[in-house]
Amino acid sequence: MISARAIIAKLRQTQPLTKSELNWFAKGLSDNSITDAQAGAFAMAVCLNGLRDKERVDLTMAMRDSGQVLNWDLPGPVLDKHSTGGIGDCVSLLLAPALAACGAFVPMISGRGLGHSGGTLDKLESIPGLSTQLSETNMRETVAKAGCAIFGASSDIAPADKRLYAIRDVTATVESVDLITASILSKKLAAGLNGLVLDVKVGSGAFMKDLTAARALAHALVKTANAAGCKTSALLSDMSQPLVPSLGNALEVAEVMRALTGHISSPLVDLSAALGGVLLKNAGLSKNVKDGTESMIAAISNGRAAENFSTMIAAMGGPIKFVERWDRFLPEATVIREICATEACYISEIDGEALGLAVVELGGGRIVENDKINPAVGISDIARLGTYLEKDQPIAVIHATRSEDSFKAEAALRIAIKLGPDKSQSPQLIMDKVI
Repeated sequence: MISARAIIAKLRQTQPLTKSELNWFAKGLSDNSITDAQAGAFAMAVCLNGLRDKERVDLTMAMRDSGQVLNWDLPGPVLDKHSTGGIGDCVSLLLAPALAACGAFVPMISGRGLGHSGGTLDKLESIPGLSTQLSETNMRETVAKAGCAIFGASSDIAPADKRLYAIRDVTATVESVDLITASILSKKLAAGLNGLVLDVKVGSGAFMKDLTAARALAHALVKTANAAGCKTSALLSDMSQPLVPSLGNALEVAEVMRALTGHISSPLVDLSAALGGVLLKNAGLSKNVKDGTESMIAAISNGRAAENFSTMIAAMGGPIKFVERWDRFLPEATVIREICATEACYISEIDGEALGLAVVELGGGRIVENDKINPAVGISDIARLGTYLEKDQPIAVIHATRSEDSFKAEAALRIAIKLGPDKSQSPQLIMDKVI
């Protein structure tokens, strides 16, 4: 007879678990027949002893199947991307409409910010009137009409993961590669995808600070997703500095709008095009990755991606003319201050996590799930690694609600952005691939 106690004992003794046992445990997580104590013991046993490859696949599929799995009937492949999280990372907002302009359909289930890393849903909701909590009917209509929809998961999507994630957060088991893999992929695979690309971040602004650990996670994700029947690849990208020079919800949307409306030479466009190129090749929408990447850049530069983005925003309750007048719609902070170099210097190092937490302190992020966010605050115009500054040239610009908040953020910023006499080299934007 299957029981939680027997499953936990087998994990503790490193004995293999069957697919039936993992299905049973996932069902118990979703219907609350598994207690918090049992879920915590399961998570700790996995964290300490790990899972075999087949067990990781079976756990992922069991958690996926604990809720609704979407099915599609669309005239093109259903594709998506997942990022492991970083700062100034607004790729989803550019990638989804560009993929749609290239013939794909993108039902992108996204999350909210927690800790130093921003959330795609929070960024979108800085647009007045827009709601990311869509009914299934509205979501399907938006995907069909705009080619993409970026929305929050309903309670019916991978409920076992929602329960286990909350347990992991309070039992110091978040870092388990096996549990991270099952958590990410159970939600993504529930969207009924034909293809997936993973953006695994590496560096001071990422959860994975070390390239070796990031590679291990990328290989686990790709291997598991492919074994589950979803064609998947991964890129490992640099997060030693913000991807765009802005942190904060409305400020990052502004960076996306600049890219969509003509400013296409940027790391944001380069990474979005690279990720999209892999997806388009894997889905058969381009001959190879190079052609796919060029198709993505063309879709952004010729305005087709902007048209898809505009259609999506309107369908989700946002302004009809948002793309044409985005600078009038986005909220602005009441206190805006330049922070300048006190002497001639180079930007030698950036502590991305510290910068992200400075934005949280300004009110632009959340420490706990129910914290309220101010979409207008943040940091913009952040100088990139290796930049030479004369005395009194700006390092960054702080956007705050009150002057005292801006001074606290300045103190944090001057610690997070290290200045020095020697020029440092920025790492390559794309550090590795798992294709």
